[in-house]
Amino acid sequence: MNSANLEKVDIAIVGAGPQALTLVTHILQKKAKFRRRMVVLDPSGSWLSQWRHQFAAQNIPHLRSPAVHHPHPNPYQLRKFAEHRSDELFAPYDLPGTNLFNDFCEDLVKSWQLENLVYSDKVTRILPIKVRSYNRFQLMLESGNQLIVRRVILATGGGIPQFPDWVNNIKKTYPQDRLLHSQQIDLRTVKLKNKRILIIGGGLTSGHLAVGAIEQGAKVILMARRQLKEKLFDADPGWLGPKYLKDFYLELDWEKRWTLIHQARDGGSMTPAMMLKLRRMTRDKPLTLEENCQVVKADWKDNQWQIKCQDEKHFSCDQIWLATGTQFRVNDHPLFTDIQKNYPTQFVQGLPILDQYLRWPSLELFIMGGLSALQIGPVARNLAGAIKGSQRIAEALIKPSLAML
Repeated sequence: MNSANLEKVDIAIVGAGPQALTLVTHILQKKAKFRRRMVVLDPSGSWLSQWRHQFAAQNIPHLRSPAVHHPHPNPYQLRKFAEHRSDELFAPYDLPGTNLFNDFCEDLVKSWQLENLVYSDKVTRILPIKVRSYNRFQLMLESGNQLIVRRVILATGGGIPQFPDWVNNIKKTYPQDRLLHSQQIDLRTVKLKNKRILIIGGGLTSGHLAVGAIEQGAKVILMARRQLKEKLFDADPGWLGPKYLKDFYLELDWEKRWTLIHQARDGGSMTPAMMLKLRRMTRDKPLTLEENCQVVKADWKDNQWQIKCQDEKHFSCDQIWLATGTQFRVNDHPLFTDIQKNYPTQFVQGLPILDQYLRWPSLELFIMGGLSALQIGPVARNLAGAIKGSQRIAEALIKPSLAML
């Protein structure tokens, strides 16, 4: 989309990841003429740029979500697309291969003619303003441009990287590339032969990083603060439908809802296939698993890390990789600063209390992804959550009776 057309839009979607793509297709399926009224804002200027980068950087062969979860409104569309590529649907539940999923999304963007919806710029500030007594938003962009719109959807995807407390207590300065969060690691560009790497975290990301590093000739210690858990999905499939969601939606105590989400996700877990791979690697000795083990101190000394654990175990290594996940907290998100100042709302453990259409109270500001978990449930950040969120938001955008003037 070029800047001349920006003046005609009244719906701005911030982020061009899978959540945003899912929302756009759900809106256009219901009302095609909304195409002229929307813009998607993303620094990359293209769809799924960050998503593709993360999958390629961590050498992830296939998705964890089954083939019915994807950005097209028809749940069976990906299976239809994969008709002659069935070897790229992995057991169990037909998990789509990364290349298959990327090609499917590319085909979706082309066939729905969505390429020109994405405008290359970064939203740096969202200001709620009044225009002739109507609520509007002024979006400040990194380029210096501004945009005034009636409705904003935040679909910015991943949370803020989470670092363990001991990282802040490292006294001596160390080379930046020797301690990295998983989001900063690109297995395609690092040189790892004969390097000793400590990977911290019990989720699937730590498994992908361990396998990728070992394949490049590194020796890896994979450390988790508890026993590694084996699960097919992030959360039990019962959370995709009424089995668990019925009671979740009936629960009116927001703190209890947060507890249910926390229990359902229960930290990170490995798929059975990944656990099998890791166990084989421990037999061949390039991998050591340290479960129920927690770092209390790390010192940079003689060009390597000296690590001390809670149980008095000591390790030394060349690099530390933190697969310690991300936090979803509105109060840490800079785009909410002006919103919260002018339209304060309640939080539960950093998550905002939104209405049933994922809308900030009293505003036409909608939130997708992990930050909408109190309304959507434990799968909010996943593709399944993108579908559930899109159905709610599309309804509120399209039905005039649901609009806030």
